[in-house]
Amino acid sequence: MENNETIDVLNTLVEINNDRIEGYVTASSETDDHELKTLFAKLAQTSNKCKNELVSEIIKLGGQPTESTKTTGKFFRVWMDVKTAITGKNRKAILDLCEFGEDQALKTYEKALNDDIEHLNTPLQMLITSQYASITADHHTVKTMRDELVTTS
Repeated sequence: MENNETIDVLNTLVEINNDRIEGYVTASSETDDHELKTLFAKLAQTSNKCKNELVSEIIKLGGQPTESTKTTGKFFRVWMDVKTAITGKNRKAILDLCEFGEDQALKTYEKALNDDIEHLNTPLQMLITSQYASITADHHTVKTMRDELVTTS
């Protein structure tokens, strides 16, 4: 197993967590809704934990953890749309956009666990699987909150 390929996989996961952190910190600063602020803080906290674990593994492998994000193109537009939805105080639109962001995070983890698995030793596979479960739970929370709005409208 080549360390550089492993580091690349881990840095891709760091980037998506950086996206989540940046997006949810920004979203939290833009809303006065206490429930949304609490949700955004929880989601950012999940990614902070994941990022810190990944950074530790990258350093152990002798790599340089990335500080960048993927907030370009489509993903960046989603966060700008979140900001607009917050300004308009449209909770369903906010949660729809958050769910899209969560979908992107899940896809990134799924790629690591499916397509890039040969670059990960068993402990890293277990770590990423655990993180995937946490992000899946976050996705479920966002989806449940959004669906509750639809049924109560």
